[in-house]
Amino acid sequence: MSPILLDQPLPNMSGIHPALRSFADECSAVAVRILAYLCGLAVLAVLAVDLVSTEPGAAEAGLPVLPSWTQASRPHPAFAISKLDLSDRTDAYEILRHPEGGRKDILRWAAHAGEAPTAEIEIYRPGGELDAFAAADADVAVRMAGGRAAEVEPAGFVDTKFGRLSLLRLSGAALPARQNCLGFVKTFSSPSVRVSGWSCQADSLAAQRAFLGCTLNRLTLLSAGNDPKMAELFARAELKRDTCNAMTATASANWIVSGDAPQLRGPLTQD
Repeated sequence: MSPILLDQPLPNMSGIHPALRSFADECSAVAVRILAYLCGLAVLAVLAVDLVSTEPGAAEAGLPVLPSWTQASRPHPAFAISKLDLSDRTDAYEILRHPEGGRKDILRWAAHAGEAPTAEIEIYRPGGELDAFAAADADVAVRMAGGRAAEVEPAGFVDTKFGRLSLLRLSGAALPARQNCLGFVKTFSSPSVRVSGWSCQADSLAAQRAFLGCTLNRLTLLSAGNDPKMAELFARAELKRDTCNAMTATASANWIVSGDAPQLRGPLTQD
């Protein structure tokens, strides 16, 4: 075995054949093209999934696409109904939040646990979402009809501590079981808030009207958070609050404000 000389120069390894270098460069270019192609396919796949996931039913029906609301995991009620005689009803309080800052406090009542609600009050304080109060009547109509598309028509009005409210009822005969339901929408500009709701639990429109008026008169604010205008709105409304007994008597006696036809007494005779 010959000895290894440490001071002997290493062989020159830079002399790679030009064909090999060209092949390596071509492989690198092909790899870049394949990577770009795969990225393009990934983008197209994401767009396709987004288009397919959009519900076509709402768009075809002409209804507004609902924003992505999420339910609060630990709701802290900001509103309550004081002294409302619903001892035979189960109540539920739900808070929905929007990524843009909107909040909905929803109070519902049902005859029994697990059944569909028969009355609802919603307090909506919008954030940065666009068209927050658009199609308010259509929104109440869908909620009143149990999630189905429906139309509403005027059904008189009722006086509350928040002012006079125009009432709505379902039009047409598509939902005969809910023809006695009444809904309302009240929008305030300062503070920006919408109070809406409906009732289907009474047997007549006059009773529904009295229930809604009484419920709104007893709607109280538990916490305004950092919104002094909300506290001022409820403080001013409390000065105008009436008793439910007086409202019930007025609603049953004054047929002019009701949506029902007056009941005439006695026969009609001709002289």
